[in-house]
Amino acid sequence: MTDSGPVRLAVDSGIARLELNRPDAANTIDLDMAVALEGAVAALVAQGDAVRAVLLTGAGARFCGGGDVGAFARQDPAALPDLLADITAHLHPAVEQLVGLDAPVVAAVQGSAAGAGLGLVLAADLVVATRSAKFVMAYTGIGLSPDGSSSWFLPRIVGLRRAVELTLTNRVLTANEALEWGIVTTVVDDGELAGAADALVARLAAGPTRAYGRAVRLLRAAGDASLADHLEAERRELAASGATVDGAEGIAAFAAKRPPDFTGT
Repeated sequence: MTDSGPVRLAVDSGIARLELNRPDAANTIDLDMAVALEGAVAALVAQGDAVRAVLLTGAGARFCGGGDVGAFARQDPAALPDLLADITAHLHPAVEQLVGLDAPVVAAVQGSAAGAGLGLVLAADLVVATRSAKFVMAYTGIGLSPDGSSSWFLPRIVGLRRAVELTLTNRVLTANEALEWGIVTTVVDDGELAGAADALVARLAAGPTRAYGRAVRLLRAAGDASLADHLEAERRELAASGATVDGAEGIAAFAAKRPPDFTGT
C-alpha cells in the first residue's frame, strides 16, 4: 500500500493503518491531502472484508490542525471559494466512505484536533486521546463555516446547545472535557497512546466486524427515524446478521461454551 505522500495507508492482518502525513504542517488539509485521503479510503473500501478494523492517526506532534489556513491565505481571494469547494469535493466523499465501512474506525489523537480534524475525530467510532490533547471547532475564528462532517456529528454527540457554543465561541476542550462530553472514548497518558490504540484496534479486528457495522449504522440512524421505521431496520439487520458466518460462529461458540473465533470465518 502507500508508504509516502500526504496520507499513508498500510493493511496487515486485517488492520488498516491510515495516517495523515503532513507533520511539518500539523497535518492540515490542503487539496493534495484531501485527494490522497479520498484515494486511500477508496482503497480500503475496495479491500472489502479483508479490512476488519481501521486505525486513523496523524504523524508528528498533532493529529490534525484542520484546513491549511496558510495555503488559504496565499490564495487569490477571488479563487478561494473554488479552492474550498475542490477540497471538500474530495474530503467529504472520503469521510462518507470511511463512516460507511463495516470495519470499526478508531482515531488516536495527540496534540490537537481542530476544524476538519475534529470532524474526522467525530466521524470515528471510537477515540483514544492523550491527556494533553485539545479539541476545537475553529471555523468561525477565521470567518468560515464547518465542513468535514463536524456540523453533522457534533450536535448528535454533544447536543445542540453545546455544539452551538463550541462553534460560535471556538472554546477549546481538554481531553478530559472531551471525554465528559462524549467526543472521546478513552484518555491515556501521553506516552501510552500508541499502545492503547493498538490494543483496542486489535481487539476490534478479532471481533464480528460485519455485526459491528450493522450495529453502528442502527445507532447512528436512530435519531432520524420513527420507532416503527427503526424497528423495521433492526429486523432487517438482525436477519442479515443471522445469515453471516460470524453470526453462526458466535451462536455455536455460545452454545459450546467456548470463545468465538471470528477471524477464521
